[in-house]
Amino acid sequence: MMNLPYKKPELVAPGGSLEKLKIAAVYGADAVYIGMPGLNLRTRTKDFTEDDIVAGAEFLHEKGKKIYVALNIFARNAQLSDVQREVKRVSSLPIDAVIVSDPGVFSIVCDLAPHIPVHISTQANTTNLLSVEFWRKQGAKRVILARELSLGEIEEVNREIGCATEVFVHGAMCMSYSGRCLLSAHMTNRSANLGDCAHSCRWKYSLKEEKRPDEQFPIVEDENGTYILSSKDLCMIRYVAELISSGVTAWKIEGRMKSQYYVAAVTRIYREAIDAFDREVGSCGTLSDFAYKNVWLEELNKVSHRPYSTGFFLGKPEGVEDSVDDDDDENCGYVREYRYLGLVEKTIADNIIKVVVKNKIRLGADVEIMGPCLKDDFRQKVSGIFDINDKLLDEANPGQTVMLKTERAVHDLSIIREKK
Repeated sequence: MMNLPYKKPELVAPGGSLEKLKIAAVYGADAVYIGMPGLNLRTRTKDFTEDDIVAGAEFLHEKGKKIYVALNIFARNAQLSDVQREVKRVSSLPIDAVIVSDPGVFSIVCDLAPHIPVHISTQANTTNLLSVEFWRKQGAKRVILARELSLGEIEEVNREIGCATEVFVHGAMCMSYSGRCLLSAHMTNRSANLGDCAHSCRWKYSLKEEKRPDEQFPIVEDENGTYILSSKDLCMIRYVAELISSGVTAWKIEGRMKSQYYVAAVTRIYREAIDAFDREVGSCGTLSDFAYKNVWLEELNKVSHRPYSTGFFLGKPEGVEDSVDDDDDENCGYVREYRYLGLVEKTIADNIIKVVVKNKIRLGADVEIMGPCLKDDFRQKVSGIFDINDKLLDEANPGQTVMLKTERAVHDLSIIREKK
């Protein structure tokens, strides 16, 4: 049986733009998190305007889903007036929560927008049950736990403290403590803690020895560079039952700067896994009733990613079985098996779809059309490409909008991809 009373977790997906927000919702997210312009930890994503936030909230609320706004910088004195202004601005918007890290920012939200629920960001480094209780007493409605916690520690928090919790289950991890890093600021004057990380840990480096300063020593590398500081990506798809048993309220997918394809492909797999558990086990069954499906990890391997890891959930960082070849396990270069070709904007007529092209699509290419559920997927050859004037084309280039023939009906916002 499960360690704690069963509750179906909320799936929280990234919305780096209004279009990605809609894709996350269509592909199964229960909630989508976006960034407050200039005041979140992904300042180089496309900013949401006030109209975008309203449009995104309306889109999600119509589907019974939620929108969370990240305001999670560690503010310096110079940013406090900006924080106050933005909190006042969003206080009248139809959002469901804000995500904060900084106690000062937390106090501003409580003072200026007390009606908005506050979630405590993973950047706050909440690593123990007394810290969770502290935030609960301050009025926080949810605490996104530090990434360094094990499943056992998470379960203990959920057993002892009456506060909703959230954990990251998939995506990029930072080599620094819960993302609080000074490397980027030191090397580029771009502060990771103000949302402008230069990802210095992913750069190419060489090693020098003190007594031989003119001699550089090679570090193990592949064609993509060296990875002495670069973390693997998190992937907990093989541990769905264990995560649910730990009593976590919400599962979060990292990736507001990732592609539309990434958001769609990852969100739908965790949606299918959660729903499978709910269907097979729910509140009445036992963990042995849950059947993990190999296709879930196979699909997650089709998005661009570094070698997968279970992070600290199992007590120490470990790899995910069958995620990549053994030869790739010793570095953190990207694994890219599929190319994102286009996004289906809408169906024009029977078996004719309008596609926004992301990468070159060639007549005769063997492609896969990926829908919101695994059962929607099918393969076909590209048998017809037409421009907006109905002219037959041999290929379509990035940025074009074209019409394609399909062999089956296709959902709006489906993804077209191609194996490399």
